[in-house]
Amino acid sequence: MSHVHGGPDVHGVPRWDFSTNANACGPCPSALATVQRADAAHYPDPAYAALRAALADFHGVAAERIVVAGSASECIARLTAAVAGGGGQRVWLPAQAYGDYAHAAQVWGLPRVDDPAQADLAWLCEPSSPRGVAEAAAPAVADACAVVVLDRAYEPLRLSGSGSLDSAALDRVWQLWSPNKALGLTGVRGAYAIAPLQGLPLARRLEQLAPSWPLGAHAVAMLSAWVRPETQHWLAQSRTLLARWKAEQQALLQGLGWQCLPSDTNYFCARAPHPVDAAALRAQGIKLRDTASMGLPGHWRLGVLPPEAQAALAEALGHQVQGPEAVGQARKGSQVQGTRGTGFAGPPGASPHRGEDAQRRRGAIES
Repeated sequence: MSHVHGGPDVHGVPRWDFSTNANACGPCPSALATVQRADAAHYPDPAYAALRAALADFHGVAAERIVVAGSASECIARLTAAVAGGGGQRVWLPAQAYGDYAHAAQVWGLPRVDDPAQADLAWLCEPSSPRGVAEAAAPAVADACAVVVLDRAYEPLRLSGSGSLDSAALDRVWQLWSPNKALGLTGVRGAYAIAPLQGLPLARRLEQLAPSWPLGAHAVAMLSAWVRPETQHWLAQSRTLLARWKAEQQALLQGLGWQCLPSDTNYFCARAPHPVDAAALRAQGIKLRDTASMGLPGHWRLGVLPPEAQAALAEALGHQVQGPEAVGQARKGSQVQGTRGTGFAGPPGASPHRGEDAQRRRGAIES
């Protein structure tokens, strides 16, 4: 496996993990409780009838348009296999994109083309990764290719802006949803796709290509919780808090001389004014994500984390360049405070005080 991803690595779970796009307010309490109650002693329904009906009702589509998947990456691989198996020969990708699109195309021998009209399969992502913005080519691509997939992994974490495709265009493309990031439950793998109105033959092909039980009991529980009103209410509240943290985190980095690119999400890309010693940061429990593998060399993608994590990042970066004086200037400019007033102490799983952190996060969202 040579895939490049953020998150835990050979050194374990980072104390302050800026390398992923997961919701730092998570895990969502109601979704986590549902997952913890999952019946792991029995197989799920192999047809996932109740789950597919709930997802279809949530999106206002027919249940036959819902295709469940083991994860977004598994769906990317299976969709590519289905198109290639049906005679597809070429793929179109955005210039900056999640690496699994290209990896799946390479596995199936689909060369990349510059013109989406020449492609048999095209991938879109809105908000995009790594930038977290609209994909300028989306409307044209949606009309130019037979099979277009819109990856909507980050739509639930949109803090501003709106998508490029209207409802009519959305009905012409595949929509790929993976809610575990939004729920702060990235360790639970599970996703689903919504077939376009004319995509039912391919949907049936995808079902045929799926292994038995692509979703385990815990993934079924997470996706079932995803559509419930209390989960969506929690998510809406978390976006408000993430927006505030994002403004603070960008101000902090700008105070250290970083150039932050615009984004509509709980993550953004930034260019450092000096070389960053990522290995030294990792040794201090801080992990960043280099975006070279996603087509944006010279930048880092940073997920938005709580103030305590931001303070740790500022201190580590300041010491790498100018010493303690730079740290004080950055803190003063961004007005980043500690976690005493926020009730948050870091991303889930990152702290040695995991239970206390989770309780404080829940309290801040629910209050």
